[in-house]
Amino acid sequence: MEAKVVIKDDLKYTKEHEWLKLTGDVATMGITDYAQKELGDVVFVELPEVGREVEQMKSFGTIEAVKAVSDIFSPVSGKVMEINAKLSSQSNLINSDPYGEGWIIKIKIKNPKEIDTLLAPAEYRKLVGG
Repeated sequence: MEAKVVIKDDLKYTKEHEWLKLTGDVATMGITDYAQKELGDVVFVELPEVGREVEQMKSFGTIEAVKAVSDIFSPVSGKVMEINAKLSSQSNLINSDPYGEGWIIKIKIKNPKEIDTLLAPAEYRKLVGG
């Protein structure tokens, strides 16, 4: 039997399987437990430069896994404030702790209204059949 997919109730989600946690006007984002399970073992993460502007639902990097290479889409528009440098040597953190140590970037949000377009946990559960 497959392990149950973890979907946290304090996050917002995208249809492309990214999560977003808001702290003031800075959002931490990563990929969901569902996405990391679908990808398999993550072997490399291409991260953007700090200071780069990202646009909502536009790709800013890639995740390379044993099974596939996937684009990472930004849940919101804004400026990259911080990247998870640990991922350059420990990309498997995305598999072992997708909502914690496996976060990808922190974004200073440009337009808070974009958050309203993201999926609530219940909507994301329906999307992945959870």
